[in-house]
Amino acid sequence: MEVHLNRVDGIDDAIVSMFLSKRTLTRELEFEIREEVAASSAEFNEGKQIPKGCLCNVSDKLEDWLNKLFKWGARHITMLRFIDLSFTVYDLHRGAQDDFDAHAMRLNNRIIRSSTRLANFQQNEMSEFYQGKIITTDQALAVLGITTPEEIEVNGNTYVRGVNGYILKGHEDDKDYKRGLYMLSIPSCFIFRVQLTEFAHIYRERNANGTANPELKDAVEQMADATYRATAGYVTRDLLLNIRQ
Repeated sequence: MEVHLNRVDGIDDAIVSMFLSKRTLTRELEFEIREEVAASSAEFNEGKQIPKGCLCNVSDKLEDWLNKLFKWGARHITMLRFIDLSFTVYDLHRGAQDDFDAHAMRLNNRIIRSSTRLANFQQNEMSEFYQGKIITTDQALAVLGITTPEEIEVNGNTYVRGVNGYILKGHEDDKDYKRGLYMLSIPSCFIFRVQLTEFAHIYRERNANGTANPELKDAVEQMADATYRATAGYVTRDLLLNIRQ
């Protein structure tokens, strides 16, 4: 499984929001904020896996704004809602993917995953987490030297061998039939965007100290690590746990 933070957006907007309640924002100050954030924000560098918009070489002026933003934003969470994170996850097993999908509302439904209807999965394909932990029936039969036929007859119907079982003949290439045999251990890929405040909720529910599936907890912890690095250490695990919900 791989977790990649693609980009961080909206830090400048979040800082700007601090100056509005007391009417201390001017257009000149707004430009100054945006220029400071832009000057310290990296462009996407695929070779070095640097997310677009991550904070680098933070100036003293920007440091002061960021200290105030994350101090007050933990309580006044609308400010931190301006900060958006984009992640791509490769090969988390489908069961854990479904558990993550339980938070789709927190993502404003901005999540697209590998479809079990449109994508094809191979015989015995499973995520890294399950490799060596489970053996499918087909794998066990192969180890025992037991061969299974390409077709079988059941109640007058002919079934053709598919991935992890048999499919009614004539429908062996039908995606809606094939997906019925896929196991929850299959690797699933997905991309999502999430507001920082909503990611804090997900982290609270799915972190290493919780009761989620181990691979999902690992994925969420990797997301927290990547966010910490991309925000110059401002978004800590303590901050994620302390952001009001």
